[in-house]
Order: sequence, then structure tokens, then C-alpha cells
Amino acid sequence: MNLRFLLAISFLIHLTVLGCGNQAKDLFETAQFEERQNNQAHARELYEQIVKQYPETDFAKNARERLAALTPDRNPAR
Repeated sequence: MNLRFLLAISFLIHLTVLGCGNQAKDLFETAQFEERQNNQAHARELYEQIVKQYPETDFAKNARERLAALTPDRNPAR
């Protein structure tokens, strides 16, 4: 396994075990970290989780914006 993946998993486990902070905020920060690490697939998963679990938060609004930025246009102009 690569080091970035292990660090990300370790970070998520740490957050879960300690139950620290606002969960939506923690997920959003982890998704941003994944983006910076060039792991867009995992970032998208985390953003989708935020939208699903915390739909009325500002983090969900921001997650939707990031999802739109990370999702290639499926109907490009011809």
C-alpha cells in the first residue's frame, strides 16, 4: 500500500476513535487533503459522504461545489 493511503486511513481512524470536532468539518478537511495529494477519487467519495450525511450544512454546500469542479463535463460542446 502506498504511504498516502495509509496516512489517510490512519487519520480517519483517529478521527473516528477520538470523536473529535465537527464530523462534517473533519470529512471536508480530509477531502481537501486528498485533493492536494492528487487522490480525486477518494476526495469525491468524502465529498459525497458529506452531502449525504450533512445536507443542510455549509460543508455540504462547499462539497457540492468541489464535486462539480472534480467531475468532468459529461456532455462537452461539440
